[in-house]
Amino acid sequence: MHTVAVLLIEPVIGFDATIAPTCFGKADDADGNPLYEVVTCSVDGGPVTSTNGYSIVPQSDASVLARADTVVVPGTKCPQARSVGELPDDLRAALGSIRPDARLVSICTGAFILAAAGLLDGRPVTTHWQAGADLARMHPSVSLVEHVLYVDDGDVLTSAGVAAGVDLCLHIIRTDHGTAAAARVARYCVLPPVREGTHPQFVDRPIPSRGEGSTSDVRRWAAENPAENLSVDRLARQCGMSARTFNRRFREETGQTPGSWVQRLRLDHARELLERTDLPIETVAERSGLGTAASLRVHLRRDTGMPPAMYRRAFAAAV
Repeated sequence: MHTVAVLLIEPVIGFDATIAPTCFGKADDADGNPLYEVVTCSVDGGPVTSTNGYSIVPQSDASVLARADTVVVPGTKCPQARSVGELPDDLRAALGSIRPDARLVSICTGAFILAAAGLLDGRPVTTHWQAGADLARMHPSVSLVEHVLYVDDGDVLTSAGVAAGVDLCLHIIRTDHGTAAAARVARYCVLPPVREGTHPQFVDRPIPSRGEGSTSDVRRWAAENPAENLSVDRLARQCGMSARTFNRRFREETGQTPGSWVQRLRLDHARELLERTDLPIETVAERSGLGTAASLRVHLRRDTGMPPAMYRRAFAAAV
């Protein structure tokens, strides 16, 4: 059985520490047989203090890393790794015992640990949006990918903060064992639908006031009317801006282009209709602004790996 070792590093971010054990621990096949052996560990096998103040007792010491097929490093505020990009000697030695062919996974600031060990050199990676600049500064040999939920570089996978770690674990399960296995985990955990790695991180950005030319009103209108013509020219006219100014302001406020934002808006609306209604697929496509059932199928399969009918079966019961 595929062994997943979850390395807890003090002070571990409490929520992050639970993600991999929950997702991989609940992954099973159609007959209910577990798909992974999940082992939590610390360097010495002792309790690990979390950022919330409570202690987590792992199942093993770091010796499990030598046999693990996948090693997951949850987010941590390890002082040396986060402030100067270095590691304690015992932690560095533990990471050195990982098999060369093992899959490496970091959640949130766990990327700082793998980077400090030299395991991310030359790799595209991501981390929590608040920590990205520090990661790039401390480890210029890594290629930081900003504004995404996770990055899959084959045997090295990294996620942004908090819930993005869930998305990454579901992505791994889907890659290893198919859409149905990942959907069962999502439904068990009553999780939102699977998001692709390129989905943007939701970052609070300063929104200019209406007098400064904010696009917030037109975004609110678009969210309520996804089937309308949402071209840049029309949205810009509604804001009283030129298309060029609108594009610039929109990116400043959302971190996305208007086209990408509209596409995501429409796809999210379609997914909500699939989850909460029994409307025909063609009607869902029309009401969401995606046009046709064929267009909806293409975009939904690209985003979730599932066609509309399968998506509805997988997630309608989880609402």
